[in-house]
Amino acid sequence: MKTLLLAAASALALSGAAQAMDASAPITAEDVAAAQTAWGEGIVAIGRTFTEGGDYREAARAHIEQFYAYEDADAVLFKPTLAAADQFRGDANEALSYFVGGDIAEDGGFAIAPYTAVRWENEGTVIGEELAVAMGNYFFTTTAGEEVKVEYSFAYTRDDAGDLKIVLHHSSLPYAPDDAS
Repeated sequence: MKTLLLAAASALALSGAAQAMDASAPITAEDVAAAQTAWGEGIVAIGRTFTEGGDYREAARAHIEQFYAYEDADAVLFKPTLAAADQFRGDANEALSYFVGGDIAEDGGFAIAPYTAVRWENEGTVIGEELAVAMGNYFFTTTAGEEVKVEYSFAYTRDDAGDLKIVLHHSSLPYAPDDAS
């Protein structure tokens, strides 16, 4: 319960910052960085909730609702890191399956690994009139203290309340030439 409250407090903090904006306010690089930080904290909170025996599915559902535009956009383009047979997650239920396991056979529950931190290194952020795109690497710290490097591209837009929402999320493991055939 403590973890779910922490995740809710984090969500309210980000939401409160965004509420100072209206839906037509330009997106800034600082907005993107704040959304990235909050997204990473949410992933950590889902794993902690799972570890503590809490309602991790509800924590993940709230995370998806807070950060992804499944309810607001015509489409969310989501290609998760560990998805191969069913590469894309076109709706919130498929995203939930990826984060915590569910209907898609290959999904083991990425967010319940768990991780203790998420660190972002943006290669760059491109800001448009109604869309911002960021690309770089993010690093997931395991409970053993090891960092797992993942490459990402995220695109954000504002919803009607002024909150940033993800409309594109593509992530993949770095190319490993020794593994190539």
